[in-house]
Amino acid sequence: MKKSQPLNQQTDPSPADITTSTGKAPTKISRVLNFMLQDHSLNRFEAERLGDHCLHSTISSLANGYGLKFERQIERVPNHWGEPCTVTRYTLPASEHRRARNVLLMLSKPLKQRQKVAA
Repeated sequence: MKKSQPLNQQTDPSPADITTSTGKAPTKISRVLNFMLQDHSLNRFEAERLGDHCLHSTISSLANGYGLKFERQIERVPNHWGEPCTVTRYTLPASEHRRARNVLLMLSKPLKQRQKVAA
């Protein structure tokens, strides 16, 4: 499993890379999914840089609401004060990439169009 590299200017998704067709800023769930589609993995501290303060809820929404399957690995990392803590690293397997791209496309459509697709 490939660990995510620290987010920086070279690996950060630029707003132009993940803007939606509506011209609005991408949603939190779209930013996380787009990042994971680039073969990155995330834990809760790394997700903060994408604007996600509750990664486990985002992963739950993607799994339960859109049927995506994630790999989970428990790891020990230093928290903000340097003390070790246990977190979960989430990875989107390659077998889920096609479904995830379809979910990302659907999320980029206006809400009315999404409702037609879901019906």
